[in-house]
Amino acid sequence: MSTPSLPQRMARNVPTELLRSFVAIVEAGSMAQATETIFLTQSALSLQMKRLEDVLQQKLFRRDGRKLVLTPAGEELVAYARQLLTLNDRIMHKLGHVSDPEPITVGMVQDFADTLLPDVLARFRLEHPRCRLTIRVGGSVELLEMFDRSRLDIVLCLGQHGDRPNSSWRIVGHDKMVWIGDPSTLDQPEIPLVLLEPPCRFRDAALGTLAKARRDYRIVLETPHLPAMRAGVRSGLGASCRTRRFAAAEGLSTLPARLLPEVPEIETILIQRNGLPDAAQDLAELLVQAASDQ
Repeated sequence: MSTPSLPQRMARNVPTELLRSFVAIVEAGSMAQATETIFLTQSALSLQMKRLEDVLQQKLFRRDGRKLVLTPAGEELVAYARQLLTLNDRIMHKLGHVSDPEPITVGMVQDFADTLLPDVLARFRLEHPRCRLTIRVGGSVELLEMFDRSRLDIVLCLGQHGDRPNSSWRIVGHDKMVWIGDPSTLDQPEIPLVLLEPPCRFRDAALGTLAKARRDYRIVLETPHLPAMRAGVRSGLGASCRTRRFAAAEGLSTLPARLLPEVPEIETILIQRNGLPDAAQDLAELLVQAASDQ
């Protein structure tokens, strides 16, 4: 007489949309910042995390003051969630209905938008004609703040800015800072300067170099906007400091080395989020090649 088989415990599934929101919260650092990438309200995200904890019968977050901190179970889930989402996305990419991919979001400083970007876009279009791109041009500090809020996938900026979670960075080139402007503006006791508002590495380099050389100066124009700074230099209002690449692209005259103390080099940095799709990886490599060739 055979022994009757016992009913097996029904397997429970973890909804991938809950895991995707969970990973977004972890990577953004808070529910409030995760709303910018998941496009759900903070209350909706909170309900999703309650559902996920109910499915797993585990607490995933705990409060530390006003901050959300992962519990040991939450820490363990992060790696599993990323693996499962990667597999899910691979299945949908290979077998799912073909649809337009999510846009790749890129940030870069004006120096690169005016010079290497057109060629990079032309080459990228040949390899990935259906890809959508969102490109933000701004200052390095602004772009890195957007990257930290998960608003950008790739950033090409100037100057080293340190490590960031769930991302990698590399120095992809060096550029020479130069003084730009009309030499006739320097025929006065104080050097007139046209500068961007802080924080700005070029501003710091210009002021630090002049102070070290004990040269007197006065700021005649200060602006947060690069076009206004460019207009001030082009009009002969005063001198400024930027990269040689920027000066050449804008047709701005560089000042002879003997007129003002030498300003330093600056590094070109590319920062990218971990786990980007192949098209985004290809775009990052095209940016690296273009920045290295300059």
